[in-house]
Amino acid sequence: MRYCYLISLFIITFCFGYFAQGQNLQPGFDKQEYLELLKIYSRWGDSSFYTGIEQSETYARAYRSPTVGLENRWELHVNKLHNVAVISIRGTIADPVSWLANFYAAMVPAKGTLQLTKNLTFNYHLATNPKAAVHAGWLISLGFLANDILPRLDSCYRSGIKEYIILGHSQGGAIAYLLTSHLYYLQDTGKLPADIRFKTYCSAGPKPGNLYYAYEYENRTQGGWAFNVVNSADWVPEVPISIQTVNDFNNTNPFTNAKASIKKQKFPRRTALNYVYRQLTKHTLKAQKRYQQYLGNKASKYVKSQLKEIEIPAFYNSNHYVRTGTFIVLLADEAYYQQFPDSQTKVFTHHMLQPYYYLAQKLK
Repeated sequence: MRYCYLISLFIITFCFGYFAQGQNLQPGFDKQEYLELLKIYSRWGDSSFYTGIEQSETYARAYRSPTVGLENRWELHVNKLHNVAVISIRGTIADPVSWLANFYAAMVPAKGTLQLTKNLTFNYHLATNPKAAVHAGWLISLGFLANDILPRLDSCYRSGIKEYIILGHSQGGAIAYLLTSHLYYLQDTGKLPADIRFKTYCSAGPKPGNLYYAYEYENRTQGGWAFNVVNSADWVPEVPISIQTVNDFNNTNPFTNAKASIKKQKFPRRTALNYVYRQLTKHTLKAQKRYQQYLGNKASKYVKSQLKEIEIPAFYNSNHYVRTGTFIVLLADEAYYQQFPDSQTKVFTHHMLQPYYYLAQKLK
């Protein structure tokens, strides 16, 4: 308890020291803002991780969390000149447990409750539509991280900081999506002050959920308050694999009553249409069930072995992952590939920070 008190006191004092009046965050993608965030993020690793990327002279780290959940961590950075703080979420590390958060790729409803431990319940509301769903592994990561983030956020707010950038690269970007939705909901329900301003920079973020989650995320962050910056040569923003079935459409669609309509047809037209309908739908439905079996049911056993007290959530029967939010595309050109050539063995060649930093510098 004394340790937690001292940490909170340090954050309040640190944040207060950099207090400044006025609004600093502006809507819209800001090249220099993003480059500065990459500098911050680069210090998650050692010198090999941040080679060629200088240290930020604008932000200073005020807090680094302990490791929680599925090897998740976050940092708080404070702008030395203005009243802005950065919530930086670490991405995947080499530890297999960290990768488990990615592979646990079954979908769960975007609204509900997770029992993470006997003493930690995570109530979340990331979207209102009952058809909205998100990635199970990253939701679990969010639950553990949010439990540590919110008290620090409260400390900084009481010191006068009301503007926050949410930052994450790779897996960190995926969690940043969900954290953004979570914080906005807490504002909507009065659990966070309404005058806090959030701006989100996902970097190399994969797909966090389905179309109905994406609709609500994009609606809430529209106007230039959230971005996913992607290198066009990077495969990570292309995952998880998406499978769209006839069950993934809005309620009003031509597929809902297809079987009933086919039954009304005369023989042999009815038989032919039934055959075509089965051929067009059965393969995607089987594929979705197969993915849920391996990336949901089987992966649950490994999650349970790491998080002994977790109660595995009920899955949402879909695998229709979509790219979400406003994208800033860093287009890999011929000059880029000369410096960062494709590789059959180094699969993260285009995913590391250096390619992103190189391409971002070339933006106009």
